[in-house]
Amino acid sequence: MTSFVALLRAVNVGGTGKLPMADLKAMAEAAGLQRVSTYIASGNLLFHSPLGEADVKALIEARLADHAGRPVGVMVRTAAEMAAVLAANPFAHEAPNRTVAIFLDGPPPADAIAKARLRRDEAIALGRREIYVHYGEGMGQSKLVIPAAAAGTARNMNTVAKLAELAAIP
Repeated sequence: MTSFVALLRAVNVGGTGKLPMADLKAMAEAAGLQRVSTYIASGNLLFHSPLGEADVKALIEARLADHAGRPVGVMVRTAAEMAAVLAANPFAHEAPNRTVAIFLDGPPPADAIAKARLRRDEAIALGRREIYVHYGEGMGQSKLVIPAAAAGTARNMNTVAKLAELAAIP
């Protein structure tokens, strides 16, 4: 049985994709996922499953599409991978609420940083299946566009740390 974290894209952020976390939890339990819980209202699902990553991703995305009537992107990481994302944060010395990991389905393209636009004081680094960004002035002031991140979903490092902690509970 593997412990997973599923990160939903564009759910309960900026008035888009409303999905009560109680509904998400019930949906996951009905799909056969075990020890299901959510963390904050931005689409963070923790669960255990004997299935592999690709299978749980497909299962959750299918349930969400049925519920929402449109595709909802889901990035899935094991508990160990979530801990590794936290440990690999190249901006660990910076404020965690101004640093995000943008989770992707696959490795970011090598030119992801070069193709970023409207960059001011943001620092960008590539991870295994993530793009890390430190927003010096905060996200609210940033106009940064990272085309490689368009299909991903971001979580600040406070959230990443909490999800890693919760996912590690046996």
